[in-house]
Amino acid sequence: MFEPDFWVPVLIFSIPIIAIVGGIASGILKQAGRQRLVELAQQERIAAIQRGIDPSQLPPLPLEALGEGGAMLSARESDKRRAQGYLIAGLITLFAGIGVSAFLMFLDTGEQGVWAVGIIPATAGIALLLSALIVWPRGNGGVPRA
Repeated sequence: MFEPDFWVPVLIFSIPIIAIVGGIASGILKQAGRQRLVELAQQERIAAIQRGIDPSQLPPLPLEALGEGGAMLSARESDKRRAQGYLIAGLITLFAGIGVSAFLMFLDTGEQGVWAVGIIPATAGIALLLSALIVWPRGNGGVPRA
């Protein structure tokens, strides 16, 4: 019944698969709940306006529930947030690659050039940083300041 040669690999590979599927499912459910909250607030607002209540007296829509503001953001603000996301992801990935390279360089494995594995995430981080500079909105705000 219990053969380790079969069950150990199944269990080893099922853990990341369950984690990935669970993460995706929780993200979808969270976003659906946020969207439903905003829809209910909009329906309540429409009903109040139909009853004759002044729209300026109503509380604002809970757009913060959408996280980034959803489709209610201006194009400039949307581009700015996307660029900030690329900037953060690029920095994290770049320094993770540098850290992996440094770790493998100081690890005595007897292999030459193992440290070069860290170049892959480091170059991905550089690409994300370049993407942030490309997407960053120009004009009044300009390029992000250090």
